[in-house]
Amino acid sequence: MARLMLACRIIATPAYQRILNVYSRFALSAATPHAQNTITQSIAADMDAVNTVIRQRLHSEVPLVNQIAEYIISAGGKRIRPVLVLLLANAYGYKGTAHHELAAVVEFIHTATLLHDDVVDESSMRRGRQTANALFGNAASVLVGDFLYSRSFQMMVSLENMRVMQILSDATNVIAEGEVLQLLNMHDPDVSHESYLTVIRSKTAKLFEAAAELGALVAGASHAQVAAAGEYGRSLGTAFQLIDDVLDYAGDAAEIGKNVGDDLREGKPTLPLIYLMEHGTLAQRELVRTCIEQGDEQHFDAVLAAVTSSGALDYTRREAETAARRASEAIADLPDSLYKDSLLQLCRFAVDRNH
Repeated sequence: MARLMLACRIIATPAYQRILNVYSRFALSAATPHAQNTITQSIAADMDAVNTVIRQRLHSEVPLVNQIAEYIISAGGKRIRPVLVLLLANAYGYKGTAHHELAAVVEFIHTATLLHDDVVDESSMRRGRQTANALFGNAASVLVGDFLYSRSFQMMVSLENMRVMQILSDATNVIAEGEVLQLLNMHDPDVSHESYLTVIRSKTAKLFEAAAELGALVAGASHAQVAAAGEYGRSLGTAFQLIDDVLDYAGDAAEIGKNVGDDLREGKPTLPLIYLMEHGTLAQRELVRTCIEQGDEQHFDAVLAAVTSSGALDYTRREAETAARRASEAIADLPDSLYKDSLLQLCRFAVDRNH
C-alpha cells in the first residue's frame, strides 16, 4: 500500500504529467526517425485524432484508474496496431472518422494485455521504465487492465457494427488462449516449433490481424480484401514477435526498453532456444534444457554464445523475413498509394529494427 501511495503522489505532479505528454506525442518515434517519418507522415492528422480519442476515453471517476491508465498509455511504444487500422482504412479510401475510434479500441486492448502480461511474467521494466505492476502493485495493474478491456468494448458497441464486434471479441478470446498456451509452455524445453508458432499467432499476431481487418472493413472493402488485410496483419505480427525473440538475446536493454534475457529468466522456450534444442550440440542442448527448466539467467552469456554460434538467431531472423514477405505479398493487389508504401515500409521496419 505504501508503494501504491508513493507512486500516486509521483505521477500526480505537474512535471511528471508534462513528461507523459511528450511521450504520447511521439509514440512511434523511438525506432529510426526516418522510418517513423516515412510510415506515419501520411496519417499524422489521424494519429492526432486517435490520441484525442484515447485521452477522452481514458477518463474515469476513479482517480487510480486514470493514473495507471495514463502511465501505461503514455509510455511511448510503437503504436503499430492503431497505425495498421489507419493505414488500411486510408488505403481503401475511407473518409469518415470511425477508424479513429477503432484505432483507440485496438490500443486499449493491447495496453490491457501489457498490464496483465507484466503481472504474469513478473516483469519490472517495459519501454525503458518501471512496469505499472512494479510501481503500483499487481492488484491495481490487473484491475486497470480489466477497465481498459471493458472500456474498449463500450467503444466498439457504440459503433453499432456487428462485424466489428465479432472481429474484436474473437481476437480478445484468441489472445487469452494464447496467454494460457504460453503459460503451459513455460519451463518446458520440449516445446515444438509449430507449438511455439501457435502461441505467436494467438498471443501477438492476432491483434495485428484484427487491426488490419478493421481498417479495411470500416472502409467498405470486400470480403476478400478484408481477408487479405488480415493475412497482412497476421504475418506482420509474426515477424515482429520473431524479431523480439532475437532482440531478447542480441538487443540492448537501453534500446529495446526491457531487460535483455527476460525470456530466459521466465523459462520461455522461444524460437532461438527451440532451434538450439533441435540443432545444437549435446552440451548446448543440455545447457538450454537446464536454463529453461529452472528459469536460469545466470548462464545467459553461455546461452547467448550458443544461440549465436549455432545460427539460431540467424535462423529466427530468416523466419521473420519470410513472414514479412508474406505480409508484403498479401497486399500486392492493393492500389498504389502513400498508404500502401507505408504498409510495405512497415514490413521492412519489422525485421530491420533494433528495439
